[in-house]
Amino acid sequence: MKIADYTGEATGYDKKEMLEERRPKSWLKSVSAFANGVGGVLIFGMSDDDVLVGLDDAKEISEKISEIIKMKMDPVPQIALENHSESGKDFVLVRVPAGQETPYYYTGDGNRIAYVRIGNESVPADATALKRLVLRGMNMSYDSILSPYMLKDFSFSKLRSVYRLRSGTELTDSDFISFELADENGMLTNAGVLLADESPMRHSRLFCTRWYGLDKASGIMEALDDKEYSGSLISLLQNGTEFVKNNSKKRWKKTGTGRIEMPEYPEQAVQEALVNAIIHRDYMELGSEVHIDIFDDRMEIYSPGGMLDGSIVQNLDTDHVASKRRNPVIADIFSRMHFMERRGSGFRKIKADYRRAVNYRSDIEPLFRSTPTSFFVTLYNLNYNVPIEKVLIDPKKVLIDGEKVLFTHDNLSIQEAIDGLDFSKTTKAKAKLLFAQMEFNGIFGRNDIMNIAGISITAAGNLIIKLKKANLIEAVSGHGKGKYKFRKGNE
Repeated sequence: MKIADYTGEATGYDKKEMLEERRPKSWLKSVSAFANGVGGVLIFGMSDDDVLVGLDDAKEISEKISEIIKMKMDPVPQIALENHSESGKDFVLVRVPAGQETPYYYTGDGNRIAYVRIGNESVPADATALKRLVLRGMNMSYDSILSPYMLKDFSFSKLRSVYRLRSGTELTDSDFISFELADENGMLTNAGVLLADESPMRHSRLFCTRWYGLDKASGIMEALDDKEYSGSLISLLQNGTEFVKNNSKKRWKKTGTGRIEMPEYPEQAVQEALVNAIIHRDYMELGSEVHIDIFDDRMEIYSPGGMLDGSIVQNLDTDHVASKRRNPVIADIFSRMHFMERRGSGFRKIKADYRRAVNYRSDIEPLFRSTPTSFFVTLYNLNYNVPIEKVLIDPKKVLIDGEKVLFTHDNLSIQEAIDGLDFSKTTKAKAKLLFAQMEFNGIFGRNDIMNIAGISITAAGNLIIKLKKANLIEAVSGHGKGKYKFRKGNE
């Protein structure tokens, strides 16, 4: 492996032309930052302008590096020293993995400083960053910390009603303890406080604005609509979704055998982006809030806090981003209400929802961008500057009875079969909606039906039973228990 293989990302490596024994802070701050972050590699024998200078005695230098780290770091991070030869020159590579006992301090010269990585620099952690490191070292998260508030002093009517509707079960007082929303003494955790009807956390707010034109300074008027919401995280999600619905439009176009639906923004993509913003935001950033800004051509959703591991999302393959949850307690309760999946596939779901839309083009793919302290999602208006008469009709996105279906013999057979069943009109509509989303290749279970159809887990189970009896779906293996797909007529 060559040194160039370690230097692809500025945040993940640092370089020193030589070992500065008398100025250990100049390189130990990078060791501290790597251990406090996602890890990295410190290369000795490489100049600032990436010239491979080499070292005179790599073995002796590696021994000194190890000794200095033990003397001037607290706690001492795990490191792996590697003597490396390349192009006839010797180097020392110090591999520093992400530490589990954060914060890792540099303690030389009478100092005690924890460093973090910002871009290609190692900088002292500010008070908020230091609190995060302390919590990480204690294997705790902000939302799991006990608050000074009592469960008995707050109401949770919104949480209880939505939980009952989406899970099919009641949220009991014992569940508050089981789900870490409160402790056995009745003290709420921060997650519990954030989910209370009248949450006292003032920085848990949502600002929504429908701007005039394409930016915030059109010169004509500031905004067409402007709202500020506070309270339970459930209320923030509902209010944000409603604001988007009230400030966006939906087109319809008739075809010979049906019609096509053309919303400006796919509903599921909007909800997924907003759920992620509320769940994964950094609630330790006081004085900051989630923002929804709608312009003529796009919607931007901002949330405080970058990627949890310090990475920059625009440098990643968003189809394969590992799920790392800043607020695991909040994420768990939202998962139980089926607003999100535990395995974490938000980016893929947002993009997939766009690609199913009638007016989707590759140039309006949803955009994800982050900084160390911020996260942005840009959703583009599918109908912006697209005359309705020029819409190309993809038969996969045509609607019959209000639901998307593919106009093939097999698909129409499913529709006809559902229409002929002894179901209520509502149940038939839910079955068609399920087929519209899954078609013949989609694999689904009760939770998927609940999310797609907006029904309880019990109702989803009943729909499966009815579709099985009608021989319209069949069980599939290899995808977990209770998974099904629609049957084709000749299967």
